[in-house]
Amino acid sequence: MMGQVVKLDKTAAEEAATAAAARLAAANDASIPTPRPRRSPAWTPARLGVYGFLIVAALFFLLPLYVMLVTSVKPMEEIRLGTLFALPQHLTLEPWVQAWSSACTGLECGGIRSGFWNSVAIVVPSTILSIAIGAVNGYALSFWRPRGAGVLFAILMMGAFIPVQVMIYPLVRVLASVNLFSSLPGIIIIHTIFGMPVMTLLFRNYYAALPMELFKAARIDGGGFWRIFLQLMLPMSTPVIVVAVIMQVTGIWNDFLLGLVFAGSEHLPMTVQLNNIINTTTGERLYNVNMAATILTSIVPLALYFISGRWFVRGIASGAVKG
Repeated sequence: MMGQVVKLDKTAAEEAATAAAARLAAANDASIPTPRPRRSPAWTPARLGVYGFLIVAALFFLLPLYVMLVTSVKPMEEIRLGTLFALPQHLTLEPWVQAWSSACTGLECGGIRSGFWNSVAIVVPSTILSIAIGAVNGYALSFWRPRGAGVLFAILMMGAFIPVQVMIYPLVRVLASVNLFSSLPGIIIIHTIFGMPVMTLLFRNYYAALPMELFKAARIDGGGFWRIFLQLMLPMSTPVIVVAVIMQVTGIWNDFLLGLVFAGSEHLPMTVQLNNIINTTTGERLYNVNMAATILTSIVPLALYFISGRWFVRGIASGAVKG
């Protein structure tokens, strides 16, 4: 009985000592001031330099756009005064209407409206076909790796770096021999061929970054070539598909040389008709109509970047253009 009492007194003494030590440590911690993080100066020379560079770069790219917009809504009387950067005193949208529906693109004076729909008819199938073929090629080269895959990929990359001008005459001869020269299917085939190497590289690099275990598991479950591609790989390819769409639509829409050579007079894209409006040598040079036609021609790529810019950055960050 005496031993139990001594043991209890010893335990109580230890608990009291522990509590006293904890109170002392808390008092010491409270007496020591917590160091505050140092705030960096609001405006350092480096930060000022960065902001200055960004402002100059933004002005460099936005100033021509401002001049185009301002000039396109001015009447010719104000433009002749030479006030290039001044805001319009009499705002008018007549140049836009004229550029769209009545500006002369050579012998015809129907504006660039027909060129817009020609460009749409060229861009949509060319983009779909080149992305579809590039996705299948990249998938096959990344996971199935058939015999001679390295040689095939090297040949495709060689095609991506050969200048377009070198291959124009052979392609003219080939398309003429199969009666596709100066036709809508002919220009679609041309854009599909020239877009296939870059699209193959894009999708191959994206699929190469995916875990091989996913493909092996699908193979064990009995998936074949097309089933794995359509049900597994393609649903995971949204970021890279958005990147590919932006690249193809922008490149095909802004193309001038291939459309001029292969599209024919009945399917001239918007860029060719814009060139005919601006470089006309007859009549008065209507600068407001020229500026309006230029903005109308470039509005599709601009809208695409503004709408899909976040997806474009996400696709790049997810490995879409990693080597």
